[in-house]
Amino acid sequence: MRSTSGPAIERVGDLASILTNLSPGDVLFIDEIHRLNRTIEEVLYPAMESGVLDIVIGKGPSARTVQLDLPPFTLIAATTRISMLSAPLRSRFSGGTFRLNYYIESEIAEILKRSAHILGIEIDDVSLKEVASRSRATPRTANYLLKRARDFAAVNEEPLHVKTVKKALALLEIDEGGLNQTDRDILNIVIEKFGGGPVGLKTIAASLSEEEDTIEEVHEPYLMQLGLLERTPRGRTVTKKGYEHVGADPSIRIRNYAV
Repeated sequence: MRSTSGPAIERVGDLASILTNLSPGDVLFIDEIHRLNRTIEEVLYPAMESGVLDIVIGKGPSARTVQLDLPPFTLIAATTRISMLSAPLRSRFSGGTFRLNYYIESEIAEILKRSAHILGIEIDDVSLKEVASRSRATPRTANYLLKRARDFAAVNEEPLHVKTVKKALALLEIDEGGLNQTDRDILNIVIEKFGGGPVGLKTIAASLSEEEDTIEEVHEPYLMQLGLLERTPRGRTVTKKGYEHVGADPSIRIRNYAV
């Protein structure tokens, strides 16, 4: 299996080199394929449809196209922004387009168990579940938290049990739901300054001194996944569950609407 990513393929020559070095039956995986340049993307079309690579040699009137046969291969691509893929590229994935769900907590715990074995970390199942529950259902985040818990235990000369894990994650300001301080700040600002919403993204960003894209792409998806925040045509609104998560009284919102 060969793997690369959209940002790593900067020129047509980069893609041509990858394709011509494939062996029969190889699987080529392209991560973040939505970041491929459109010109490079077009080189993939004949490769996906006909198994050939068209290379233009020369420039101007003297330019000519050389067609190279490629070995049979399978292309698998991943993206979190499928809307950014051009329609011609999407339609050429004849094998199908699939949406992957988040890992469940028990699966994250299994991933952490494997990581702990590789890193030589001694940790019990209860502690692994504690890390998994705060990982946002993301293996990379889970592994990051595991390493920081290990570091905390080493510095404080403590065994890596569940109490140590909780203290380490508290130091990182990661709560029981996996929210960090910025996540909670978003909820608190909407509740305290804007009566729970609705309020626009630009206003929230200004209140936090944060970029709009960061809030919309990094923090909001997880808050919405947990049902703590809603996105409406009028703006963002904190749900009853969101109020409860930050320890606010949901009746405050009712009183504000009554006013």
